[in-house]
Amino acid sequence: MPGSVQSIERAAAILRLLGGAPGPLGVTELAEALGLAKGTTHGLLRTLHRVGFVEQDGTGGKYRIGTALLDLGSGPLDLNELRSHAINWADPLAARTGFAVRIGALQAGAVIVVHHVFRPDDTQQKLDVGSSLPAHATALGKALLAYAPNASVVLAKGLPPYSHRTITDPRDLRDTLDRVRERGWAAEVEEMTVGQAGIAVPIRGYGGLVVGAIGVSGAVDRVCDPGRRPRTALVNRVRDAARAVSRDLQND
Repeated sequence: MPGSVQSIERAAAILRLLGGAPGPLGVTELAEALGLAKGTTHGLLRTLHRVGFVEQDGTGGKYRIGTALLDLGSGPLDLNELRSHAINWADPLAARTGFAVRIGALQAGAVIVVHHVFRPDDTQQKLDVGSSLPAHATALGKALLAYAPNASVVLAKGLPPYSHRTITDPRDLRDTLDRVRERGWAAEVEEMTVGQAGIAVPIRGYGGLVVGAIGVSGAVDRVCDPGRRPRTALVNRVRDAARAVSRDLQND
């Protein structure tokens, strides 16, 4: 059987982004969300525009779903599907690292926890499945916001502090999200809860679309080195798990 066609997967990812966005999106926003070059993204958009699958905004040149696809079912990945693929990798990650593991997706500007694996110890823990976490103050949230084309909507709603280390300035958060895109993973150190830190990596579906994130969290001195930097070995463990889940999603 022939393999998948990458350009079609990428075009489908663009349509999903446009279908789920609150308004038209520009080439730069789409390129950043998918991790593609602007030239590649623009070429895909030209083709989609030519066949009527996208339309261009007359004022700013941004794009939206075209009339040929008004009935497109272009919502985000079903959360149960995300969980079913991630669960096989989340449990081993918790066992190997000794940390709690969470799988999250971005909905209405917040992180929804779709799967939670407890730390493999005897301490009392609370199940977070179904709970909502602030996107700007968590590693999971930053891993998702970095690739969300409507991240500006979240920033516009305000960034309330949860500790003295929470990022509350939109410019600082934008700089942080730029670094997340550069290195491919996100971290937070005492931004949500004093004494706690986390690492998260985005999960990608068809066409490179970010559909969720997987992350670990625990005590700062265990997640980070003496310089309060996330431990490289732990980052690599989370990245490996994220890649495995992404492969499962893309090969389903």
